[in-house]
Amino acid sequence: FGAPAPALRGPAPPPPPPASPRQAGAEPAAEEPWCPYKVGAEGAAGGRLCFRPPARGFQCAARSCRAHRSPGGALVANVLRNGSVLLQWGPPRPAAGLRGFALNCSWDGTYTRFPCDSVELGAACRDYLLPEAHGSVRYRLCLQPRYAPPRPAPPAQCVEFRVEPAAMRDIVVAMTAVGGSICVMLVFICL
Repeated sequence: FGAPAPALRGPAPPPPPPASPRQAGAEPAAEEPWCPYKVGAEGAAGGRLCFRPPARGFQCAARSCRAHRSPGGALVANVLRNGSVLLQWGPPRPAAGLRGFALNCSWDGTYTRFPCDSVELGAACRDYLLPEAHGSVRYRLCLQPRYAPPRPAPPAQCVEFRVEPAAMRDIVVAMTAVGGSICVMLVFICL
């Protein structure tokens, strides 16, 4: 996720992807659109254009993930055990005139709220991965659809969550393992 876009030189388009073998009678899979995005530091203009494949079909499993939903339910933050966060959203309504999305991030410090990097996403994007979120920090992420004028943008969908610190995860896993072992030993003793 998040590999920078290769620089194109000259008017030649990039080579097509290699053809994959198909089974007899199978229909060709629809090509998934790539998600173009730009990451910029808060208050800075510009940013590099990057592309990433979509994470279609991702399901948040209870053992390795915790899902947090925005009040409207349109934006979901899947907080993974490895400290990364996969944001997912559906197509906005109306879809006509959609130019893309703006993702704004902030987190709570001891005395104040700090801005994170802001991200501009293409209209084909339906998810975005934050590769490393800090543990014990309360995040607030807001997704704002952007439309071509004169259509006004609908209200942003915001989600708040806290990432469990890595040390705490290790302690919980260790306590669960020790507790499970003690229970098994007690069962054997009682038998």
